[in-house]
Amino acid sequence: MRKDTMSKDTNFPRRDFLKRTAALSAGTFVLPRFAIGQSGPSANSKVNIAMIGAGGIASQAYNGSKGENIVALCDVDSKALDEARSKQAPKAKTFSDFREMLDKMGDEIDMVCVNTPDHTHFAATIDAMQRGIHVFTQKPLVHNIWEGRTLSKAKAKYKVHTNMGNQGHTFDGIRQMREWYEADIFGQIKEAHSWIDGPNWGGRYFGRPKLPLQESEVPENLDYELWLGSYPDTPYNRLYHPRRWRGFNKFGTGTLGDWFCHVADAPVWVLDLYDPVSVEAVEVNGGSDLLAPDGASVRWDFEKRGTREPLSFYWHNGNTSMLPKKPDDWTISGKLPKFGTLYFGDKQIGYTDERSNNPRLGNRDAMLALKKAGFPEEKFPRVKGGPIRELIDVVKGNIKEAGANFDYAVPMNEVMLLGVLACRHGGKFDWDAKNMKITNRPELNKFLKDPVRKGWEYGEDLWT
Repeated sequence: MRKDTMSKDTNFPRRDFLKRTAALSAGTFVLPRFAIGQSGPSANSKVNIAMIGAGGIASQAYNGSKGENIVALCDVDSKALDEARSKQAPKAKTFSDFREMLDKMGDEIDMVCVNTPDHTHFAATIDAMQRGIHVFTQKPLVHNIWEGRTLSKAKAKYKVHTNMGNQGHTFDGIRQMREWYEADIFGQIKEAHSWIDGPNWGGRYFGRPKLPLQESEVPENLDYELWLGSYPDTPYNRLYHPRRWRGFNKFGTGTLGDWFCHVADAPVWVLDLYDPVSVEAVEVNGGSDLLAPDGASVRWDFEKRGTREPLSFYWHNGNTSMLPKKPDDWTISGKLPKFGTLYFGDKQIGYTDERSNNPRLGNRDAMLALKKAGFPEEKFPRVKGGPIRELIDVVKGNIKEAGANFDYAVPMNEVMLLGVLACRHGGKFDWDAKNMKITNRPELNKFLKDPVRKGWEYGEDLWT
């Protein structure tokens, strides 16, 4: 379904406001034009950026876009909006509804950063894409599998540049790990485990609720109807906003969805883990129709991929009996780290951390020998500045494609979302990736797409 795109070129947008000129020489590009309606380049060849979601995780977007023009801010929380304008972009125009912002300023915007809760990622992202605007979207990319497949179709149709906010995909370590793997340092890897603790129900992201939930008064600073976005009418509860929506299945994807895109980024990309044939919730502790589980262990099975043998991949979070045990050959440290990924090769055991970075061999002597011999030659271009700066460089024509563009991010998120689905409904199911169907439990197929309320339908035309 997905091939490596770290060095893959793609077509540029159909709109002429961001054109890359012909290369003067190999690897050298003339700066493109920016902003619809302008006859020449914008000031200092800067990209005009709009923030959809101005507070919280948007702090990463402000840091990543320093030196560019932040021309618009949008947030459903007027308090967050006012603070962002005051501290981050005093000259930016402000909106509460991204649809209004794009209607009024679409011709002035080159790129948007979507920093909203998971359940509104899709609508904001595709609305910008269909206007020919380049998009950076925080992880996890989407809330359900249909949304992801639709964004793949949108990227192909609208020819915009995209990237997802799993920072580790821009780090050197994930590239180095793949270089080691392709140099046959590990041999065949037939099993891998990713894990992290949590959820921290007492922390700012979750806040374990008392059930049944009681309806709360909506704060004056929050436009709750816009916060719900495409999700059907739901009474407000004070735990939803800000930030603690992650533990509620309606809006987030729990610890699995929150951290998979970071911890499991390396095994997915390094080992080509895109289209599992089966998914199983091996152990799930807690959780309900409303809440994400306290702990989960999930198994995905992948068939042979080229010369790569079939592989079983596991995810673990929270307090489960399935958490990985220290392998006999692990001598690089006294204990296993509290998070990361283990790769069980028939030659060596490997490890990457919670951001898919800092690769190492599990055996200390083997690691020392590898350092002494010299690491394999660098094959994959290194990235500086993180995923937002990476996309800005793509937009400017400095590099060809962002590593976590939607050709990669969609199938990677799909693996995660299948795990979330297994945790919510239990047991094991068989997955037909080509036809986007669960074959042995067809009653689950209705959960591949969330209900959408009237007026928020996006992307249906891409399926006709």
